[in-house]
Amino acid sequence: MNQAPNSQSALSPRAGAAGRRAATLALSALAAAVLAGCAAFGNSHSTQTVTDPAALASARTLPGEHGQWPSLDWVDQFNDPQLRRLVDEAVKDSPDLQAAFARVEASRAMADITRSALYPSVDFEGSLVRQRFSSTDLFAGTPLAGSWQNQSRLQAGLSYDFDFWGKNRAALEAALSDDRAMEAESQASRLILTTAVARTYARLAALYAQRDVAERAIAQRRDLTQLSSDRLRAGLDTQVETTQARGTVASAQTDLLRVDEDILLARNQIAALLGKGPDRGQEIQRPTVLAHDTPQLPDNLTIELLGRRPDLVAARWRVEASGKDIAVAKAEFLPAISLTAFAGVASLDTSNLLMGISRTFGVGPAVTLPIFEGGKLRANLRGKYAQYDLAVANYNQALVDALRETADTVTSIRSVDTQITAQREALALAERAYSLATIRYKAGLGTQLTVLNAESNVLQQRRLATDLQARRLDLQMGLMKALGGGYQEPAGGMAGEKPGGAQG
Repeated sequence: MNQAPNSQSALSPRAGAAGRRAATLALSALAAAVLAGCAAFGNSHSTQTVTDPAALASARTLPGEHGQWPSLDWVDQFNDPQLRRLVDEAVKDSPDLQAAFARVEASRAMADITRSALYPSVDFEGSLVRQRFSSTDLFAGTPLAGSWQNQSRLQAGLSYDFDFWGKNRAALEAALSDDRAMEAESQASRLILTTAVARTYARLAALYAQRDVAERAIAQRRDLTQLSSDRLRAGLDTQVETTQARGTVASAQTDLLRVDEDILLARNQIAALLGKGPDRGQEIQRPTVLAHDTPQLPDNLTIELLGRRPDLVAARWRVEASGKDIAVAKAEFLPAISLTAFAGVASLDTSNLLMGISRTFGVGPAVTLPIFEGGKLRANLRGKYAQYDLAVANYNQALVDALRETADTVTSIRSVDTQITAQREALALAERAYSLATIRYKAGLGTQLTVLNAESNVLQQRRLATDLQARRLDLQMGLMKALGGGYQEPAGGMAGEKPGGAQG
């Protein structure tokens, strides 16, 4: 009898409230402990830092000259309509470029899939199942035991992931960064393709110029052979000089055949770049492409290059995506909270399916806590940090390579311009020497060997002139590529800081 009041006292409202508070505190402490355990990321951290372009000294090598960046129509600067048509055809039909564009579309689809995680998911299920119920299971002893029944169901369901820790948002940002990187990479592929077409076309132009030199060499050596034959008939030369002269004609013809082979190979290469068969190369007319004055370098080249070269833009977006992947990996340590709900009708008698008594519905939250994963989450986080470091290292190397490529191209252009000036003088002197040697040989004051040596020097200088002009044209096209070919990063691009998710 004495214990009854105590029992009632223990169940009083005040005691119940105290008990609930104690239980709440205990649950809060447990949750805090769980969260603290979940957030134990270990010693994972980044070891790489995005290089500041200002730290890469280049002002003396690449001084600002108040020049303009290349435009998207840089091909037109070389004044060859056929080249313009070939470049457009390559962009339209090249399988490599079509593959790059397909990768962009696939990347955008993946971003859309990732975006769907931010919204509720609604589905509908309709089923009709013919089922035999066990005689010894849940329905034992009921009329349903051992019977066949038609089980029908119509049900709509809803699920929603409460993204408290921002995991889904970070995953979307990573997917969008990947998409932007893929888009920039497709533009890099486009630039590589167009410059490859233009530079191969310039090489074809150079080969035709070499062919002109080879034809002039044949004509000159035929003249020398005729002169030697005349001197032989006049008793001024022997059969030895005439035979030597004929041998030089055969040698020049061999050079011409070699150049013709190279021309056919260049045509085949252009056709392949266009995504066409080799017959397409046979339709290409002799190029009329002309070199133009070397453009002045733009100001702030090192900084502006970050948004002008598509490969650099792609590398920066890869860094951004990897940083967001780290944020996703960290969120995996925290509880996942979701809500599910369903409503519909279900019945063992199809005739009762749409009646009110067949209604079924439910709603409730779900919490998933990663307690023990055997080191999986930490290993995943370490892997994401390693991928981030790889992306940063690739970006830093891409920046260094971009500056080196630009500096090399500019240095070579300046050197070739100087070589062309000196070579023009050398060619003029060689042609003068050849003319004098020929005059002396005709007058019987010189030997055929002197003429051949003088002619060899002329041919060498002509080939050198052709090669220098071809190299200058190729370098000018290479400079277009090094400066981004008119590409410019779309507005809203990343600022280039180290992503917050990548901090240790």
